[in-house]
Amino acid sequence: MTPSREFDLILYGATGFVGRLTADYVAGAAPTTARIALAGRSLDKLRAIRGELGDSASEWSLLVADADDRNALDAMAKRTRVVVTTVGPYARYGLGLAQACAQAGTHYADLTGEPLFVRECIDRFHTLAVRSGAKIVNSCGFDSVPSDLSVFLLHRRALEDHAGELASATLVATVRGGLSGGTIDSGRAQWEAIAEDPSLRRIVADPYALSPDPNRAPDLGKQSDHTLRRARGIDPSLPGWVTTFIMASHNTKIVRRTNGLLGWAYGKHFRYREVMHAGTSVTAPLIAAVVAAGLATLTLLGPILSRGLGKRVLDRLVPAPGTGPDERARDNGFFTMRTFTRTTTGTRYLATFAAQGDPGYKATAVLLGESGLSLAFDYNPRHEYGGVLTPASAMGEDLADRLSKSGMTISVDRIDN
Repeated sequence: MTPSREFDLILYGATGFVGRLTADYVAGAAPTTARIALAGRSLDKLRAIRGELGDSASEWSLLVADADDRNALDAMAKRTRVVVTTVGPYARYGLGLAQACAQAGTHYADLTGEPLFVRECIDRFHTLAVRSGAKIVNSCGFDSVPSDLSVFLLHRRALEDHAGELASATLVATVRGGLSGGTIDSGRAQWEAIAEDPSLRRIVADPYALSPDPNRAPDLGKQSDHTLRRARGIDPSLPGWVTTFIMASHNTKIVRRTNGLLGWAYGKHFRYREVMHAGTSVTAPLIAAVVAAGLATLTLLGPILSRGLGKRVLDRLVPAPGTGPDERARDNGFFTMRTFTRTTTGTRYLATFAAQGDPGYKATAVLLGESGLSLAFDYNPRHEYGGVLTPASAMGEDLADRLSKSGMTISVDRIDN
């Protein structure tokens, strides 16, 4: 990647809800010498956002670029070392920017939770990015940094302990926070794509859909993302019940892609799944059952709900894109992701990844902001290659170190059998 660019980092979509939060975080976390620009469709809105960020951002440049303007995207990508984008749904608005970055040798980070978009990026831009040296890094928010880094760090610890490959891992998520309007809109965009082309449902259902070569992925039988069971079946220390985690379908694909990109370093027979803790109260089994049934139904009927009457009903019920909770609600949210792992030698580990703040807003702003700063300023010879990558394969321990310093809890502990 050309070092003599005008900017170190451009934040594209800075006038959106999550874009504004990310800009605010970067303004406080970036080196004082960092050359940063804000980009979006409206110069007036960009100017207003910059004015709210304080003295550290007062000299940031402002760039106007529409997601449909290929020339503007190409010009923007050529001016910077890194582009961080919050403009989704990515299948609708993100392909042009990803292509511009892949061609220009510019690193790129987004927040997508859309496997169809990631698969298209891989098919269209991976070889191009390898040649240019660009790191096109998808899913750098709550989707899917905690999942991806947790398993990566478990793998590193097992290597250090000479404990064998990873045999299986289960992430148990405990979260408080809402889904953003943008996240919901991304899901609806994917349903619309499946409604238009039902064959795409196979990609969403395939656990190895994002692997470097799905045709060479291991055949481990059914690996469903839907579950309803007692938590102690995962680990004896866990009380209560677990149920389907809404983000599991995407996160698990990202983790498996990392494994493939690393030459199946976790193990060719590594099994991974994610669940959500439903609590320990007497109503926990009912809550778990309702969530599991609801998400299974949504998976089946989502494409139908993306059209006609279903679409009109959803428009009234769900948050609009670009909206989000107030500061108090964002501060009161949190997440704790505990990943229980067993290696091929029988050694057990627990990875903990936790943070205060609404996962989809406050925490995601930190995750995405530090991802962009890592791509711009961290040099690690183990990760100096291009392509359509994952957070762990592109940044690994460098990103984990940054997030730990930002106040997030990240640890790996050995469990005595």
